[in-house]
Amino acid sequence: PIAGRRRVLLGLAALPLLTFGVAGAPAGAQAQTARLLDAPRIAGRVGERYDGYAVPRGKVDSALSALIDKVNADRRAVYAKQAAADKVPIEAVGKIYAAEIIKSAPVGTWFLGENGQWTQK
Repeated sequence: PIAGRRRVLLGLAALPLLTFGVAGAPAGAQAQTARLLDAPRIAGRVGERYDGYAVPRGKVDSALSALIDKVNADRRAVYAKQAAADKVPIEAVGKIYAAEIIKSAPVGTWFLGENGQWTQK
């Protein structure tokens, strides 16, 4: 419903979109972890999906894979909290965040659309 989307959008506007602060963990730590993806995103080794999660592009080493997993876990926690607060599906929240991630991602970042096609910023 439109009212639900408005609540989600208003709730998201109040959150720092890329710090992904999670209860019990300092927001600065999540922001720093998320920023660690910038260089691999610029290099094309990590992309962003339409659903608000980072994804490896091709084969990546275990350290980068662990970083992607950590960033996605932080994002998932924020999405779940927002979804519960707004009584909407977590997937809807992830897609809204994805649009903001695309806007703030560095030039060169690859994005995987819902149609399975990659595009580059």
